[in-house]
Formats: sequence, C-alpha cells, structure tokens
Amino acid sequence: MTGKNRKKMIGRGVRVGDSKLYQEDKIWSRYSNDKVDIGEQLAKVIRTLSKAFPLTKALRALSIGSSDEPQFRILETAFRGGLYLFDLEKEALNLVDERVRRQDTGHVYTILDDYKKELLEPSKASAFLKYKLEGEKVNLITLHHSLYYCEKGKWHAVLRNLYQKILDRKGAMHMVLMSASCRDRNTTTWLYNHFAGKCCGHRNDQDLLGFKKEITKDPVFRGAQVLSRTNFVRFFVDDFEKFMAVAWMILLYPNVHKYSLEQREEITEYIYENFWIKKKPLVQAQDHLVVYKGLDFKGLI
Repeated sequence: MTGKNRKKMIGRGVRVGDSKLYQEDKIWSRYSNDKVDIGEQLAKVIRTLSKAFPLTKALRALSIGSSDEPQFRILETAFRGGLYLFDLEKEALNLVDERVRRQDTGHVYTILDDYKKELLEPSKASAFLKYKLEGEKVNLITLHHSLYYCEKGKWHAVLRNLYQKILDRKGAMHMVLMSASCRDRNTTTWLYNHFAGKCCGHRNDQDLLGFKKEITKDPVFRGAQVLSRTNFVRFFVDDFEKFMAVAWMILLYPNVHKYSLEQREEITEYIYENFWIKKKPLVQAQDHLVVYKGLDFKGLI
C-alpha cells in the first residue's frame, strides 16, 4: 500500500470512532465468537433455572444493556412470562420495538434509561420493580458487558439491590466482562490498559473475578451460589474501518475516554500495523460470573 493510501486508511480508522455504540457492537457480534460464548453460558444458566421450576412456570427476565444483541433470541423464547430489555441506547431499543411490532412479540418490553440511576438506591430499585416491571420480580438478570458503564465502586450497591429487590426467591444473575488484567499484547485487555493508561491515566479496575470475592463476604449473598469461569473469544474482520470501530468500542471512546486527535491517530496506526495488516485477530479473555439464588442443587456455568 502506498503512503498516500495508508494515510487515507488511517484517516478513515480515526473517523469511524464516531460510530454509534450499538453499531460497533453489531460488528463485534458478527465477526467474533463473543455472543456464541455468552449464549453457551447463558444456556447453562437457563438450564439450571428450568430445573428449579415446574415446566408450566412462565419465567421472567431483565436484560440490562444487551437490548437487540443475539442472545435476545434465547431470552425471548425462554422467558415467556416477560422479557424486559433495559438500555441507554435509544437506537438499539428502537430496533427491538420495531421487531416486537413486526413479529407480534407481546411479552417483550423495552425500558430506556440509565440503570445506574434506577438501581443504585434501594428505594429507587423498589420503584423500578413497581413501575417498570409491573411489580413482579424476575428469575434472571443479565449484565452482559454492561458493567463497563458503571464505576467499580458502585457495583456492589447495584448488585445488592438487584439481588434483594428485583430477583425472585429462585433466580440467577449472569454477568460477563472483559478480564481486568492480561499480559498478552494480542488481547483487548492489554490494548485497553496500555492506551487508556498512556492517554488518560486510567487502568482497568473492573475485575469481575475479584468482585466475586467481595460479594461472597457480604451477608446479603449468604446461601447464594457464586460461580465463575474465564473463556477466550477472537475477533477479526477484513475491513479496516470495521476493525477500528470495534477497537474504539473496546477503548471506550468517546463514551468514557476522550482521546485527542493525535492520540486517536497513534492508536489507529498501532492497530493497523500490529493487527489488521498482519491479519491477526484480537483475542478477548472474558470472565463469567453467575449468582444463583434459592437453589438446593449445584448450578451450571
């Protein structure tokens, strides 16, 4: 590639950072096995829940931040008692609303708001149950890659309120997040820690496995089964703009970090030289954490 063409390519990679988050996530979903990984673990959680209830029980679920992602297909069929999709992205929920109308899926509801605002305080969580969930608790709560958008110091309060106020006597919470630390330069974790640290003075403290140790010490979760595992997923697409769209999503630009133009050019050149031109996939180590409530048998993960 000539220097002029390379410069154009870098320029397009910089500009694509202004894409909508749900658009970036669709690229990630299409060209990585992330949603396959989530779907496989989610199926195990649903299988566990199914064992805890009579076959005639219509289960209910609250999905926080996943809106129209592929696991919607699993949740829609398994939770006929009500599936509530809670998201801050209006465009993503609009897609769901259109689909619900088109396919006459009357048990699926969308909620547009910031989950931190609604679930951080016990009183607000109770109001959320009453006014947004029709006063009836749910059997499954999913937070698939949505804890990124909540400060680590607020996780405990949010999870406690979900567990006490929103989750039924028998139920589960399934969380998925990129691993907080990894020395492998081919991973999304290394990429984030390197550039967010260098450009913004920030390092990933959102450690889901570390959080497991924290909640197991909390009396509120006494009796719960708290299980975890780490899987690896891979992403590659032979389109540099799409590749960079996902890189910006991983680097939380612009929703969290405001990289300067010079920094965005440096990041784009790094991705171009070290991944895309070498046809090397980005690898993501991602942690799964499941909290089972009210089970008298061993849950799956």
